[in-house]
Amino acid sequence: MKKTLVFVLITAVVFSAAAFGNKEEKKLKEINVSYVKSPFNLPSIVAKNRGMLEDAFEKEGIKVNCYEINSGAKQSEAMAAGSLDIGGVVNTTSVILANANGNNVEIISGYSRPEKVFALVVMDKNIKSVKDLKGKKIAGPKGTVLHQMLASALESEGMSMDDVELLQMGLPKGAAALQAGSIDGALLAAGLLINSVKSGGHVLFTAEGYVKPILVIAAREDFKKNYPEAVKLYIDVHKEAYKWIKDNYKEAIQMGAEEQGISFEDAEKLYSWTEFDFSISENDVEFMKKDIQFLKNTEMLEQSVELSPESFISTKVK
Repeated sequence: MKKTLVFVLITAVVFSAAAFGNKEEKKLKEINVSYVKSPFNLPSIVAKNRGMLEDAFEKEGIKVNCYEINSGAKQSEAMAAGSLDIGGVVNTTSVILANANGNNVEIISGYSRPEKVFALVVMDKNIKSVKDLKGKKIAGPKGTVLHQMLASALESEGMSMDDVELLQMGLPKGAAALQAGSIDGALLAAGLLINSVKSGGHVLFTAEGYVKPILVIAAREDFKKNYPEAVKLYIDVHKEAYKWIKDNYKEAIQMGAEEQGISFEDAEKLYSWTEFDFSISENDVEFMKKDIQFLKNTEMLEQSVELSPESFISTKVK
């Protein structure tokens, strides 16, 4: 039988009087969340550096355990295992794959749309267009938005992934291999993208116009069901952090620069490249459908899994 992926997005939720634990559940005493600073998640960086989560949950008698996990896949695995309650910043592809594998991980809020932060960087000045990539070696993480971006760019020129050699490689190793000259191009993001350009590389294209990277906040289904007010508080803290960024722009950018180990100017550039939005729109849902099709095309998602459009509910809160 075909399985249907279920993603529940928070809209207007009615919370019970026992906000941090219903009658069937013990009162929540601690919460396990991930801290994700890459590609340039400034609201999360600000919330961490200012102790905003700890302060907010301490008032409710709840201890916050924060773990730095940048991989969306690893966050999803941790939520599936029950060791992580909320994934601070997760890509939609990881959520889709988690649900396809029978793990109920739900999208509880939008986070950002960092289109310009993802790019293909090359060193050879003779590579000036997508068509020049034919027969080239490109490093990058397979099954990710970067992989999807490359596939979309090739398709736009009547090419396919068969026209290039994609080498499975994490971003830091890809950047190093590009500098060493052992590959022709690297799929990079954020600081690695900026540093590679500073070292003589040039951006062939970004995700803009090819794919819509959607980063979200996710949670275990049972945790969201049992502790809805804790979920709401977590989201509210990040919205408050984003407001603080806008009210304290220079201080926030400097905070992000120090956390990422980059200059103020580079941090400012990454911030300007990122669209932060805690809602989920109908357009986002359409792009997620494209994510699912991409995963099917790359055989990372079983053909027996299909998307039910009714399973997505757009959030109204900005």
